[in-house]
Amino acid sequence: SGSIIRGKSMMDKKISFIGLGAMGGPMATNIIKKGIKLFVYDIDENKKNKVVKEGGLTSKNILDAVKDSDIVITMLPATEQVKTVLLGENGVIKNLKKDSLILDMSTISPKGSDEVAKTCRENELRFIDAPVGRLVSHAIAGESLFMVGCDDEKDFERVKPLLDAMGTSIIRCGKVGTGIRAKVVNNFQILSIAQITAEALTLAQKLDLELDVFKEVNAGTTANNGQFHINFMSKVLKNDVEPGFTIDLAHKDMGLAIEAGNDFRVGLPVGSSVHAVYGQARSSEFAKKDFSALLDYACQVAEIKPPRISD
Repeated sequence: SGSIIRGKSMMDKKISFIGLGAMGGPMATNIIKKGIKLFVYDIDENKKNKVVKEGGLTSKNILDAVKDSDIVITMLPATEQVKTVLLGENGVIKNLKKDSLILDMSTISPKGSDEVAKTCRENELRFIDAPVGRLVSHAIAGESLFMVGCDDEKDFERVKPLLDAMGTSIIRCGKVGTGIRAKVVNNFQILSIAQITAEALTLAQKLDLELDVFKEVNAGTTANNGQFHINFMSKVLKNDVEPGFTIDLAHKDMGLAIEAGNDFRVGLPVGSSVHAVYGQARSSEFAKKDFSALLDYACQVAEIKPPRISD
């Protein structure tokens, strides 16, 4: 109820949400459900109309959506789209009033996020990076996790009711730019572990190990990991490879980590190999499948039947 009360104090503010995809659509809807008025826009009319049906206020275009806005939330697919929408003469930044705040929740390159933050400062705007953890199912349930990079406590207080409306866990990562850095590093680790897990299970299958036995051994040692015991167990090992998070998107996020390594002179030799596997997997029918389908891809390459949980 606290966020609803705080939401009422936001009723005199104009808040805009740009990017209503698999994550952004449910996130925007959860803000609306808290009674907060929200102007919405997506280049895809169907995605926009879906949120408008939930109570979102429609906009003709991006600049119509953000005109006179106090807070603009962006949830876009990649660095290129964020820069296109926010930077440039016809971008959002040049068309906002002084002291408006941009809350970017996209997963983009740290260098790209730094460029947006710098342009905001030059235009006397506030900026927070708050990329999203967890899955689409969590976004729908209003249980997302946010990694927040913020320079000013007053800025954070402005967006907290919105974060509370969309999720259940807010992690303060530090100054502006630290949120996206935490997201890129964390995804790098998750996605690398997923590939090692796929290879390990493929090898176990080839060596005729019982999956249940290997699962018990794994759980009792430091090899234990969430990719095997949570993600794979709830998805590919149950014969469900429909996407929560696609191999295509996983390839993009691994690329962000490799790009950050290059930008900041950190070698990521194992990660580079994993990135190459995602690149190969997305050239196949697995591109739009859940990233746990790395197991099926590895088994296909090894010409063996992929393991499944016994009923």
